[in-house]
This record gives sequence, structure tokens and C-alpha cells, in this order.
Amino acid sequence: MEPMYLEEFAAGQVFRSGGYEVTEAEILDYARRWDPQPFHLDDAAARGTLFGGLAASGWHTAGVTMRLIVESFPPAGGVIGGRMEMLEWPRPVRPGDVLRVESEVLEVRPSRSKPGQGMLRVRCTTLNQRDEPVQVIVPNLVVPRRP
Repeated sequence: MEPMYLEEFAAGQVFRSGGYEVTEAEILDYARRWDPQPFHLDDAAARGTLFGGLAASGWHTAGVTMRLIVESFPPAGGVIGGRMEMLEWPRPVRPGDVLRVESEVLEVRPSRSKPGQGMLRVRCTTLNQRDEPVQVIVPNLVVPRRP
């Protein structure tokens, strides 16, 4: 995928990632290391919570999302966040879910104070294999202008 500069983006463009299967072992490993709560660590304990079963940490989902964005969204200079407008997890990620990301460009803004760059406002929706959103973020990304 060729890197794209600010001038090559337009509102309405959509970039789609490939899929990534989240395994139970990966959910448990992430939870043990970074988010050791019962609904992320033990299916039996999780059944008695609002999740109703083992669920990946939202931060684990965010990490998978970032990987998929980097693999499918080509701003020159990399995916560099400025300000995050929104982050939500409308439903849990379960073992065996296959995630993919759709990144839609919402706005392209050249910088007034830094002529060599601008901002992309993007909605990145992480979907499971049933096309249900499991995470939605709206970051503002710093993107260089064509030299």
C-alpha cells in the first residue's frame, strides 16, 4: 500500500482491513497482564456479570484495532494520533470473534500554523464477523502534506 499525503484524502473515503481472529488464549493472556478482572479471566465467573461470558478487555480490542488500522490505512508518516474525539465499545469481543476495521475519512483539514501538515478526522469502526460494531473511535490524525 502506497503512503498517502493529506492532499490525497477526501471526506467519504473508506479503507477496509483484513480480518483478525481473537482467541481465548489471547484474551486470557492480555487480561492476566493488563486488565485482570473476572469477566476477562474466567468464563464461569464472567457468566455472572453483565457480560454473560468471557469478554476481551476493551483495551485489548483497541490494540487489535490499531494493528488493523496500521495494516490498512496508509497516511504518509504513519498513523499518528492528535486528539481523540470518541471511544466506545458497544458490545464485547468474544473468543473466536473475527474482527475487521472500516476507517472512513470524515474531514480533511490543512494546518494553518504548520504548513507541512494537516489533520484527518476519521471514524474507525471495528466490526465482528456478524458486522456488529464492537468498537468505534474518532481520532484526529496528523498527516504530512506532499513535499
